[in-house]
Amino acid sequence: MTGEHHGAPGDRPRIRRNDHSPLTPPGLGAFTPSLPVSVVIPAHGGQSRLDLTLAALAAQTYPAHLLEVIVVDDGSDPPLRLPEIAPPGTRIVTADPSGWGIGHAVNTGAAVAEGTLLQRLDADMVVCREHIEALARWHHLTDYAVTIGYKRFLAEPEGLSAARVRDGVSGGGLSTLFDLAAAVPSSTEATIERLDGLRASRNPYHCCTGPTLCLHRELFRAAGGIDAGVPRGEDTEFAYRLAQAGAVFVPDPLAQAVHLGLPAQKLERDLAVRVVSPYLAQRIPLRRDLRKDAGRRWRVPYVEVVLEVGGAAEETVRAAVRAALTGSVGDVVVTLVAPWSRLTGVRRAVLRDPDLDLRLMSEHFAGDDRVRLADTVPPSPAPIPFRYTGPVEAPLGRDTLRLMIEAMQEHRPGLVLVDPPSGGTARLERTEALSRALLLANPGVPLGELARAGRLAADHRDELIEATHGVLKGEHADFWPAPKKKPATPVAEPRKPAPAAPAQPSRPRSVSLLGRLTGRGRSDG
Repeated sequence: MTGEHHGAPGDRPRIRRNDHSPLTPPGLGAFTPSLPVSVVIPAHGGQSRLDLTLAALAAQTYPAHLLEVIVVDDGSDPPLRLPEIAPPGTRIVTADPSGWGIGHAVNTGAAVAEGTLLQRLDADMVVCREHIEALARWHHLTDYAVTIGYKRFLAEPEGLSAARVRDGVSGGGLSTLFDLAAAVPSSTEATIERLDGLRASRNPYHCCTGPTLCLHRELFRAAGGIDAGVPRGEDTEFAYRLAQAGAVFVPDPLAQAVHLGLPAQKLERDLAVRVVSPYLAQRIPLRRDLRKDAGRRWRVPYVEVVLEVGGAAEETVRAAVRAALTGSVGDVVVTLVAPWSRLTGVRRAVLRDPDLDLRLMSEHFAGDDRVRLADTVPPSPAPIPFRYTGPVEAPLGRDTLRLMIEAMQEHRPGLVLVDPPSGGTARLERTEALSRALLLANPGVPLGELARAGRLAADHRDELIEATHGVLKGEHADFWPAPKKKPATPVAEPRKPAPAAPAQPSRPRSVSLLGRLTGRGRSDG
């Protein structure tokens, strides 16, 4: 897509992959903001640094009447207090004592937020005066963007007061408060620049690492909020789910911030990686480097295989399910679509049941949690990153899913189409492309309600995926390769006859075990 987009928040322009170039935000100070922003700050102790964070927010250029700040006290002892210098709309709420951690605290704040936009911020960050305005301006163009601020890490200077932070941010900027030349830049910033502001990124969610990001509250809810069960890396996992929901990630270098103190990744890198790895392995299937244990089942599968089985014979369905679950891609879940809900417990003629095949299938797969029975298929399989749909009469080959995914990863389409010889169409969809198509097809539906929207007609869905991610059409033989022929067994040369042995007394003839199995008799004499 070419051209610029200057639309309203409800507009949803067709953005190709993560190339947000069509979005042209207004310049800082050159527009009148209209969207209320709720800044959510999870905090556990650290009152002195929180005071500095709130002082910087008190100096923002974003209109004060559109800004509320929610500090979520996550079990601080002593409890956090509201300092003298803070934005007018600042309040402290207490996290539900039934849980704890950053994710739990952010969800608490989001649940009581009144703003259209949610701005996530850490309790030890000092942001520049344009920070909120810079990130929020993009959301006045569309509602499915996630904007990312820049941050640098620096030790807290001695004697830095809240009043000095407010005045410095309001007046001369961050450089009047900190020695920015000595700051450690975030590792993601180099990646952002290398990938043209993430326009060329294959997985832009990698750079959406939590402490400063802004998004529509409805998008936060549509993605499911933060997973409170993830104690570290919760921002990366949440960003992955935002990507599967069809979001576009937009970094803005004008949204600068200083993070007081070095990150754990710098101080204890090996330990930080060790702690986060199993949580991301369970929840982010694209992290294949973390899923190296053969034969494992994971919380979020890699591929959903969807088969329409209404009217199909039981043996046909069992063969198709067996093929899906025993292929070279083992991290699979199968959804069988049929009118299962009509299988009631009312009295019936057991041997003349018109739904006999469905009933037998239902019982056959009842104990396998890799097989799901559904009357209809949800519009998107998120957070599963891929969905395969194909004729039940054309079982997957051992390497079909692997080959289709490899083609998708290499060429980056949102959809791979193949026509099996048996008829019908086999399709592998990238979930982020499918979700993007869903939100573009329903511009009047709030993001939080898209999950209840009906599935798109195939033609409309494919046209939208073509526009935003592209479509790849392949040949059946490329994805269902013919089995390799085993090399012919060489014919042994005839042996020379051995010298005649001395005559032995005759014994009864019998048939060996090998002879019985092969159907050939053999003398034991």
